[in-house]
Amino acid sequence: MSQPYYLLRNREVPAIDQMSVYLAHGGYQALRMALKDFKPEELVDMVKKSGLRGRGGAGFPTGMKWGFLPNDGRKRYLVVNSDEAEPGTFKDREIIEHNPHQLIEGIIISSFATKAREAFIYCRGEFLFGSEQLTRAVAEAYAQGFLGENILGSGYALDLSVYRGAGAYICGEESALLESLEGKRGNPRLKPPFPAVAGLYGGPTVINNVETITNVPVIVSKGADWYTTMGTAKSPGLKIFSVSGRVQRPGNYEIPLATPLSTLINDYAGGVWSGRQIKAVIPGGSSVPLLTPDQLDTPLDYESILQAGSMLGSGGCIVLDDHICIVGATARLVRFYREESCGKCTPCREGTYWMTDILDRLEHGLGTPDDLDTLADVADNVGGKCFCPLGDASLGVLVSALQHFREEFEEHVERHACPMGERLYDTVNN
Repeated sequence: MSQPYYLLRNREVPAIDQMSVYLAHGGYQALRMALKDFKPEELVDMVKKSGLRGRGGAGFPTGMKWGFLPNDGRKRYLVVNSDEAEPGTFKDREIIEHNPHQLIEGIIISSFATKAREAFIYCRGEFLFGSEQLTRAVAEAYAQGFLGENILGSGYALDLSVYRGAGAYICGEESALLESLEGKRGNPRLKPPFPAVAGLYGGPTVINNVETITNVPVIVSKGADWYTTMGTAKSPGLKIFSVSGRVQRPGNYEIPLATPLSTLINDYAGGVWSGRQIKAVIPGGSSVPLLTPDQLDTPLDYESILQAGSMLGSGGCIVLDDHICIVGATARLVRFYREESCGKCTPCREGTYWMTDILDRLEHGLGTPDDLDTLADVADNVGGKCFCPLGDASLGVLVSALQHFREEFEEHVERHACPMGERLYDTVNN
């Protein structure tokens, strides 16, 4: 099926990661337009008018976020969150590895719009190739005069650095990212103050996701009105969805927001494996509640997915078929959050430990009838009581799995075995 690619429009162009090839395909023309034809305030208004929402998970309006910066004369910073570690999500990785200049152009325009003179890309520690691509592309941008002093004769100056993390999922949380960027342990900060007021080195800071920033050159080139012709009034534009699991064609698909979930799975990703049926879908990465087969026609926009009982999140769509053990899949995901908890607050540190322990007992046939109620009780003591969103993220699949597939949990207790005939690691790897 044809796709209305924009961020991924050059994915088949050989060597698009090289400056010369990127320029030959219209690269940095949006930057020239932004510096020549617009004032910073006009660019902020344009992004506000476009309705672009953050693509990292929260979906907060980008232009509004930029507008929170105080005009108090302090040095401003722009930080790009490239710490993509949400299970099931791999869209930002494709951008930074395959077309890094697209991101860099967006960073320069966004920094100009927000009057930032220094910017950072915080790259996930495991993204070795991605960080190498970004570092090389940044050097090319400096050599071409797109970074540094007096960019394209505009009088605007910007320095951009690539910072590679050390492999901690918690550093995807914006305040923990800032702590790490400052050379400290990556623990979340107490809010308020929010980063827009007191962020990096105590200065006003804008933090945006890779996909979010990469949308900016497109909006500048084609205009806010064009951007709003796709999606809905509250969820406009295109969105990249990372589809994985039991589908024929896993990968990244860029589609208009409000496209039905069934269209993404069947028409773009080729449907589930032959002879299988969809059992559940996690629509927005491992931190969101799962949806059931009767909800497959739900439009993929922020409001519709929320109304259906889940969240659009980062767009990591994980498809589970009828051969997968829900208990085993849930145990694996909750274990991830136990391992990645920073341990700063008790509900998250202890709650993820006990939830993992109970789920492992259930999966290996050692559960008791009381375990299900205990599991729900522990989840209740985690939800809304943690220092940062990681604790709540660990509950999305668990709570919805207990709600929709409780009988499968009960079968594990009654049979003292997994009724699917597959163990946890068979479920994930086969």
